Amino acid sequence: MSARTTTPWPLVALFTAGYLAAYLLPTTVGRLDTGLPLSATQAGAVGSVLLLGSASAGFLLASRVDRFGPRALARAGLLLAAAGFGTAALSAAVPLVVTGAVVGGFGSGTATTVAATGIAGRRDPHRVTTLGLLGVSGLAGTLYLTIPHLGPGHGYPLAAIACTALLALCLTGRLPARAPADRAVRATGPLPHRRSGLLLAGAMLFWSLAQNSLWGVSGRIGLTQAGLTEVKVGAVFAVALGAGLLGTVGAGALGPRLGRALPIGLGTALIAGCIALSAAATDLTSFATGEIAWNALYPVVLSYVIGLAASMDPRGRWAVLVGSASSLGTACGPLTGSLLSASAGYPAMGTVLAAGLLLVGVPMTLVALRPRRAGEIVEIPVVEIPVAELPFVGTTVAGPAAAETPLAGLPVVGIPLEGVPAQRAAYGTAGPLHTAAAPVPGPVRV
Repeated sequence: MSARTTTPWPLVALFTAGYLAAYLLPTTVGRLDTGLPLSATQAGAVGSVLLLGSASAGFLLASRVDRFGPRALARAGLLLAAAGFGTAALSAAVPLVVTGAVVGGFGSGTATTVAATGIAGRRDPHRVTTLGLLGVSGLAGTLYLTIPHLGPGHGYPLAAIACTALLALCLTGRLPARAPADRAVRATGPLPHRRSGLLLAGAMLFWSLAQNSLWGVSGRIGLTQAGLTEVKVGAVFAVALGAGLLGTVGAGALGPRLGRALPIGLGTALIAGCIALSAAATDLTSFATGEIAWNALYPVVLSYVIGLAASMDPRGRWAVLVGSASSLGTACGPLTGSLLSASAGYPAMGTVLAAGLLLVGVPMTLVALRPRRAGEIVEIPVVEIPVAELPFVGTTVAGPAAAETPLAGLPVVGIPLEGVPAQRAAYGTAGPLHTAAAPVPGPVRV
């Protein structure tokens, strides 16, 4: 995908469709618990296998987007997402719901993989990531306000994800059928920055696990511990995602001015405090404060982490692998949160998750502090070779043209010029510029 300055709306649509399932996780898990014969832990497990399917797609396809082509792979992923989530939404049988969730999750992960690969190839990956986060946050916030008024049942959030995939499918015609030639040449190169990439991927797994352990049970915290209705909980989530929009806009406005280490390190520490506050909430004020502040910070840190991963490999492999590790942590989140809250209670769960976030924030900050140069240009010096003076050879003008020229009959004078060395200004970093127009030094005849 070319690095044009125009907005890549197909990539933004793919990003939105791929991440929507994770953003709707609280209402999806909560409605699986109430709408199907499943316990809270079982509903959390279904949410985990859904996101596990998404993570597996990223691990399998991280280095294969160029082989299959972005357009074909994006269409296949969106069709799988629409079919899987649509089946799960329309079915009341638990095995069909679980199967549809896994298939739909794999399709969402495929769309996310294509989006991450394309974003990494852009001139400003942070800007495109910010647009994608704006899209998914705005859509998820609208759905949180709408779904509670549509009635009970587990199918509404799943159907919303399926419809979003079908809408994104309409924009895939603008994706390239094949990877650009320069990316195809780089396909044989080794994966750069292996240590930093593996460290970032491992840290992101636990970073996302901690975040989504709370996110997966946030709906139940609001309903049971804080004593709120589903409409109020949905309103809190909508306002929280609206705050996420503001945070994302702020991150886009700041761009790289603060670097990446400060937003990632300080943002993770602040998120840890928000998680502890939200997990211990017993009323609307504390629950709303924790959720809103947390969701305002989460996309900011995530955008810088994705931008950091994209900067480590222009082919987007680290962006996909780090995103897949994040999806794997996201997949384990609902089940982990359900088990921790069932055994120790919500406040203790929040304390454990906050402490874990503070620990994993350290290696993420270290990776962001490490300088790196991707695609460094090496200038090859040009050897200046003087051109030897050519011997004088006199010529005369013969034929009818000789009578027509005012110089006819005059002696031919040879003015020898010394050899002029090749000018370095005529050369760039990879070869000569305008060499066809450069005169060849030598004697001039008049």
